[in-house]
Amino acid sequence: MKPFIVSARKYRPQTFKDVVGQRAITNTLLNAIENNHLAQALLFCGPRGVGKTTCARILAKQINQDGTQSEDEDYAFNIFELDAASNNSVDDIRSLIDQVRIPPQVGKYKVYIIDEVHMLSASAFNAFLKTLEEPPKHAIFILATTEKHKIIPTILSRCQIFDFKRITVKDAAAYLKYIAEQQGIEAEEDALHIIAQKADGAMRDALSIFDRVVSFSGKQLTRKAVTENLNVLDYETYFETTDFILGHNIPELLLLFNKTLALGFDGHHFISGLASHFRDLMVCQHENTITLLEVGEGAKQQYLQQSRKTSKAFLLQALQIANDCDLKYKTSKNQRLLVELTLMKLASIDFDGQKKNPESVALDRKTIEFIAPASFFKGINKPTKKENPKGSLTDLEDQEEETAHIQEVISKPETLLKNEEGEKSVMANESEVQDTSALLISGPKQATGVAQEVQNRIVAKKIDIKKPVKRVSGLSISSLKAKKEHELKKKDNSIDESQLPNEDFTEEVMQGHWADFVQKIDDDGRKILASNLHSDIPKLVDKTTLWIQLPNDTMKKEIEREQFDLIEYLKLKLNNHFISLKITVNEETAKKFAFTPEEKYEKLREKNPAIDLLRKEFDLDL
Repeated sequence: MKPFIVSARKYRPQTFKDVVGQRAITNTLLNAIENNHLAQALLFCGPRGVGKTTCARILAKQINQDGTQSEDEDYAFNIFELDAASNNSVDDIRSLIDQVRIPPQVGKYKVYIIDEVHMLSASAFNAFLKTLEEPPKHAIFILATTEKHKIIPTILSRCQIFDFKRITVKDAAAYLKYIAEQQGIEAEEDALHIIAQKADGAMRDALSIFDRVVSFSGKQLTRKAVTENLNVLDYETYFETTDFILGHNIPELLLLFNKTLALGFDGHHFISGLASHFRDLMVCQHENTITLLEVGEGAKQQYLQQSRKTSKAFLLQALQIANDCDLKYKTSKNQRLLVELTLMKLASIDFDGQKKNPESVALDRKTIEFIAPASFFKGINKPTKKENPKGSLTDLEDQEEETAHIQEVISKPETLLKNEEGEKSVMANESEVQDTSALLISGPKQATGVAQEVQNRIVAKKIDIKKPVKRVSGLSISSLKAKKEHELKKKDNSIDESQLPNEDFTEEVMQGHWADFVQKIDDDGRKILASNLHSDIPKLVDKTTLWIQLPNDTMKKEIEREQFDLIEYLKLKLNNHFISLKITVNEETAKKFAFTPEEKYEKLREKNPAIDLLRKEFDLDL
């Protein structure tokens, strides 16, 4: 059985054309040989495994060829390799200098390759200076190092420097594919890209990893086999994590992280890989940056599909959160909790890049207490607001709501206003209010003095607002007493139904008292009930039935549970004890509180079609 030779030795390049990823340097050296412009001291510097020593050997071989030698000629007598890591003393350099004086027996040049030259001592460097500056015509020195900054400046100034770059993932994957074909191995493109990424720009490391994975999987090299053997997280883990984040699925997200920890990966590796995944999704957002995505074609299509589900604002926010976790991980005492908290924050980001705030919807329709100055009454004679068939307000709502409200308030016997000291007070009597209402309706000229007339008729009589009913436990004796009293009230009311007042009232007057009740409970601190009652304007279905529409069942149940105080208040104010409340749920009213970006864009495009040209001109996304 033939001995096994590692791929790094077996497939070491024999010509400059075979060198991977260093096209600029190899072309420069070829042109220097052809034009006889080759310097006598060369310095090859760069990271490990990128071809420094290989290029030095190819150069030493080619400068001695004159076309008459066989292809197998390696000029071993003309090439001297010195490992500076183990031969770094002054005596070693002096021995080298003595050998340099002897001309070559075969060929034209003697080439001295000094590897890891930065390991030479300071005395050895100084002893080498003179020979390096003025070597014999037949001697060429090639110094190779991975740490150029450790070489003294006097050496650097005497050498022609070539900086080798890291080999890109694309070039390394292409060379690995070539080697796999030479060995008859069927390799997935994504698997080769993972090996190339793991090598971190070093071709020798990539070939070593390739040999190890082939020994594990045989002739079929799959992405799953590579990830298992190299102990790296597969792309699918991060794709699945991102899907859970976009779906705000926190439980599944935490279970996936626990599964990752069970496979032997630490949280730092997971969160840094997730940040890189977000970066790759950001790269896919624009056509010009897709080339920065260093993955196979199969994985690239998955990245492109998932990038369409995310917005730039979301990715920027997610990158910031993941990067903060990466920075805090080493100093955290509870590292698992830190990563789990980061995942929960990521799952709480909405698609527009902002964290979801449930209170924003509740505060959206928050009422503001408004006391109109005298100048406000000048524009009081405006068209009243109208309603469309669905019951929602028209576009004039914002401008006409206060006007209609003032007309309704002044038309009531007990108008709620504020005096100059900020205290609540009421009108003196009903006749004065009616006179004021007549002044208001008479026309715009008389409307100017209405406000002053109202202020003159305000008396410092504070309103007696009922305090909120004290709530008791459902299992206490107090609750049983309260329930019994409530039943007695209901019986008393049912006994005298024929003698109870049943006066007619208008929808406008009813709506005014409704608004007064909402304001009263809002001042008492019952904000939730006030907000629910304010979500729709009540309508009069028949003489005694009031009707409101609510966006959801939760608001309906809240009002049904607290409607007793409202009905009693309206019965007293409207002098009609047969009033009832009808509550329905209309899902269409809920849609006006939240719109998707696509719906907003369609509305804007209906108003101005030119917005499409703006989006296409600047290549904007929703």
